[in-house]
Parts: sequence; C-alpha cells; structure tokens
Amino acid sequence: QVQLVQSGGGLVQVEGSLRLSCAASGRTFSNYNMGWFRRAPGKERDFVAAIRRSDGSAYYADSVKGRFTISRDNAKNTLYLQMNSLKAEDTAVYYCAAGSGSYYYSYGYGYWGQGTQVTVSS
Repeated sequence: QVQLVQSGGGLVQVEGSLRLSCAASGRTFSNYNMGWFRRAPGKERDFVAAIRRSDGSAYYADSVKGRFTISRDNAKNTLYLQMNSLKAEDTAVYYCAAGSGSYYYSYGYGYWGQGTQVTVSS
C-alpha cells in the first residue's frame, strides 16, 4: 500500500546538521502514523520521533528533543527528519516507517524504509 525510500544520510561532525528524507509512493502517507527509528551499533531499534495521523501531533524521544524536528510535506508525500546539534551518540542507522498502530513501538508500523547510515564524528 505504501513504499518508502530514504535519502540524506552521511558523515557529519559533532554539532553539525543533517536532514533525512523519506519519500512515499502508493497510498498517501497522510493515512498513516509516520515515524523515525534508529539502531545504534550493538543495540535494538529505538523510537526517535513520530507524527500521529489522527491530529498531526509530533512526538520525540527525550534524547533528541530540542535538537531534532520531524515534519511532513503532504503535497510531496515526503517525511523529513531535521537533525541539529548532532552528538556522537546519534550515530546509527535511521529508518522511516508508516503504520496504523502505536506510534511509539516498532510493532505499530507495517511499512519501513531501507535505512540510511548517519555517522557523527568527534
């Protein structure tokens, strides 16, 4: 019903900025909760941010609050994650996702992007 293609990852320095994009095809993503998750080396995939379908409210993990901004452009069917003031601990593979269940847990999402590496160097 929806396919997600990510772009925008790369290597940045501490305190730098990066914007990730997630382009959707098929069904418009306004019908879904949209989220960002990340998997750091040796760790499980963790919640980063989400936009809830019902009211468009944005939610953030405490670790990124005030530094990351999730947004969507419905006309372009694209989700973004603007990452500022990056820290070494932000290094991870980042995934966008679409789903109809919980916005916080991975199992609430049925569709996933391919993932993109973000590496923050000291």
